[in-house]
Amino acid sequence: MLFTLAVPAFAQYGGPAILSRGDAPTGMVESQLSFRPYFEISAVYDSGLAGVAVNSKGELGNISSAGVNFAGGISGTHSWRHTQIGLDYHGDVNQYAKATYYDSINQSLFLSLRHQFTRHVYVNLRESAGEFSTELASASLEQAVSYDPSQSSLPTTDFFDNRTIYLSSQADLVYQRSARLSFRIGGAAFLNRRRSTALYGVTGESASGDMQYRITRRSTIGANYNFATYSYTRIFSGTDVHSFSGTFAMQLSKNLEFSAYGGVSRVETKLEQVIPVDPAIAALLGISEGLSIAHVLEYIPTGTGRISRKFHNGVLYFSGGRMVNPGNGLFLTSANTNASAGYSYTGLRRWSFTSSLTYNRASTIGSSGDYGNTGGTLTASRQLVKSFHIVASVTANRYESPDYSQYNRVIYFARLGFGWTPGAVPLRVW
Repeated sequence: MLFTLAVPAFAQYGGPAILSRGDAPTGMVESQLSFRPYFEISAVYDSGLAGVAVNSKGELGNISSAGVNFAGGISGTHSWRHTQIGLDYHGDVNQYAKATYYDSINQSLFLSLRHQFTRHVYVNLRESAGEFSTELASASLEQAVSYDPSQSSLPTTDFFDNRTIYLSSQADLVYQRSARLSFRIGGAAFLNRRRSTALYGVTGESASGDMQYRITRRSTIGANYNFATYSYTRIFSGTDVHSFSGTFAMQLSKNLEFSAYGGVSRVETKLEQVIPVDPAIAALLGISEGLSIAHVLEYIPTGTGRISRKFHNGVLYFSGGRMVNPGNGLFLTSANTNASAGYSYTGLRRWSFTSSLTYNRASTIGSSGDYGNTGGTLTASRQLVKSFHIVASVTANRYESPDYSQYNRVIYFARLGFGWTPGAVPLRVW
């Protein structure tokens, strides 16, 4: 049976968000948020601070301290006839009362730009960048940008309180052949650098392409290919990943949508390993160990799914899957099983809050070591008088490893303070 698909003004698609392309839920992309700056000052309390060093007893640091946090930023979206831009920037300064060694400046930037060149061709540009010392954030959905940060290569499982700088750039060109059929080619590059020379940095590049076909008004199917390569600092090691997947997206109702992709990844890793040498060689050369290059080839099932529900003033989502990532500076290339959930709400009167839960379990590829973390954050603000708000947040994160007992620890972060943002709408919280 033939049917007519409504053709939207922007880029002609208008169907459910396609997760394999990194799209945020449709309800978030369609929202218009005015650009608003904000400033905060809060009392904070952090526990479990640990640098890349040991104390006089040979134990990892585990310091707690109160302090003060100064924060500010700007976020919002704007659309023109052929262009849409989204921005979310946050910066803060932490000053501790006792643990002054951990005083830090932290920043994060998410920027999305979508431009329609012709009736059938448009481009997506996505930029994620930042620096942090205490890793408390997760790659959760941001209100102001049109992409899902969990589909970018961002460091979200770092263990030590150590200066980390990261950058991820993505560009996609989409050819919307018709309201049903579209093709995409894309490329990305990222880098993670850590201050401590005991930790590994990583540089990565990727190229990808897909085809999507809208089979009904509410559902889209497709096929996707992605190639990624990682190289590390301080060690001879590299990984090439070829991923093939089928994709599916469906608008379950006006405000409820589901998107997923699944397939297999071919992971080829090369790395240095220290091995014992033959006793005869040891006696002749006076050495007991030597270096060898290990070559590991694995096929790993990979995929991710997300379901989201748009409300009048917020978005609720659940996601989970299994992916290959470049590790966390302590461990190298890993197969990571993850799950997350979150809800953001910006009320029309006095309240605004966000909440998120994350779960990660990873196994290194080419060497031994399992690790993971489970965490959650709840942040809220309430308008006191016009432009002034009280803000509060609590974060907990549990690191776990069955192989390394000292990896197991729980940290907490809490803040309570005041914020300012222009206008009568409640402060959007981070």
